[in-house]
Amino acid sequence: MNIDIITSSSDEVCLSIKKFDIGILYIIQHELLKHVEFAGVIIKHPLTNECWMRVQIHDTKPKEEIIEANDRAISMLNKISNLFNKIEKEATSQ
Repeated sequence: MNIDIITSSSDEVCLSIKKFDIGILYIIQHELLKHVEFAGVIIKHPLTNECWMRVQIHDTKPKEEIIEANDRAISMLNKISNLFNKIEKEATSQ
């Protein structure tokens, strides 16, 4: 994974993300949209495997909000993983 900052200001950040799964970016976008005015993810071009993410917020710093959204996404995915493991153990024990 390679992340570059395209533009950055006090209320907006645009990132170029290469060699990354767009599905994970959609999860992060979902978490961001709970706390920011705008969070968008696009596939720049399918052959280059490059995605762009733009986050805009007025009351906090967008870079900090991206980090917090990542933490929330990781926590949510850990809970889902634990739930699947529990279901699998119950299914194999029957």
